[in-house]
Amino acid sequence: MDSTNISFKKSASNYGLILGGIIAGITALLYAVSLETLTKWWLGIILFLVAMAIGIVSVAKSKSILGGFISFKEGFTSYFITIAIGLFIATITGILIFNLVDPGAAEYLQERIVEITRSMMERFGAPESDIDKAIADLEGQNSYSVGKQLRGFIFQLAFYSVFGLLVALIMKKKDPNSLD
Repeated sequence: MDSTNISFKKSASNYGLILGGIIAGITALLYAVSLETLTKWWLGIILFLVAMAIGIVSVAKSKSILGGFISFKEGFTSYFITIAIGLFIATITGILIFNLVDPGAAEYLQERIVEITRSMMERFGAPESDIDKAIADLEGQNSYSVGKQLRGFIFQLAFYSVFGLLVALIMKKKDPNSLD
């Protein structure tokens, strides 16, 4: 493995640490200041956009490290490393806060999710039987358990990887001097 290959992976890892720090910091801040905000739909969109932006910056930086040229594989690798590390840190933060530090916060958030779901389904005119079934399903689970959070990590990683494939495709640039 040559030094530029190691260097672009190290850069991607650093961006992953930055992403993880941002998401973990936001989660911890909202836990301390406004737990209710963690149930807002727009927070997920903001965090998604932040993750995408940092993933794209990571690929651009890797491209720069590699002399302005990057293969599809290198682009996707850079993006994936960044997202995987960032989401892993965020997941560990969630597990620590909601399972070790304050399990009561997880119970509160679960109750809020049930209330929000009921309200949303009523607004959309769902039949009462469907609402009751959905609420019963939600009440029978803990969205903040270690297992649920780890499954969420895997799902998010797969979801973000689809975007990573597109980013790598858009950012790839073949070196005209290479023998490939």
